[in-house]
Amino acid sequence: MATRKISFESGKYFHIYNRGNSKQVIFQDNSDYTRFVKLLFLSNGSNAFKIDYVGKDIFKFERGDNLVSIGTYCLMPNHFHVLLTQKQNGGISKFILKLQTGYSMYFNRKYDRTGSLYEGTFKSQSVDNDRHLKYLFSYIHLNPLKIIDPKWREDGIKNRNRSVAYIDNYPFSSYQDYIGSNRKESVILAKEEFPRYFQSTDSFKDEVFDWLNYSQ
Repeated sequence: MATRKISFESGKYFHIYNRGNSKQVIFQDNSDYTRFVKLLFLSNGSNAFKIDYVGKDIFKFERGDNLVSIGTYCLMPNHFHVLLTQKQNGGISKFILKLQTGYSMYFNRKYDRTGSLYEGTFKSQSVDNDRHLKYLFSYIHLNPLKIIDPKWREDGIKNRNRSVAYIDNYPFSSYQDYIGSNRKESVILAKEEFPRYFQSTDSFKDEVFDWLNYSQ
């Protein structure tokens, strides 16, 4: 699997995303999502790991030096988003290579397939200002609404209460780690490496769901 032939500048923030080859589904059941979430943790370190280790209590695995700091993430049926900044030179490319390779090996073995799982090299977007960075916390966490309402951005929210409840309970993003849920997946994030835009759980939720009003 090829890495990007660009240099990511340390100290800057990047929105990283990729999707399945030909938009194919890359998470077919909950165990697939769970494996990728565990790999978000395992891949973020200088130490090597065995793919079979993922079945154990991996959030206690000694990863070594972190490659990146993750601010937020979200998994969707055919793609994923990660907001991050690198901790060492080449950290982003090393992290994504380990993440995508590890998941591809798992997915191809589970579903008896061969070939590339992803649609080419991962995509990246540099975040150049505070407004854009703050917006991405909402944009990334609101992605799951597409599952229950694919055209909500174009047509507006039909049922706000249903939408809020769905996001509150969606387990395959970092949203719950910002609203006070005490779960082991929270160690994936390095919130201290990102600006403190949200001083409380309520201010975070208000910011995210204000974007629902803009779609009306």
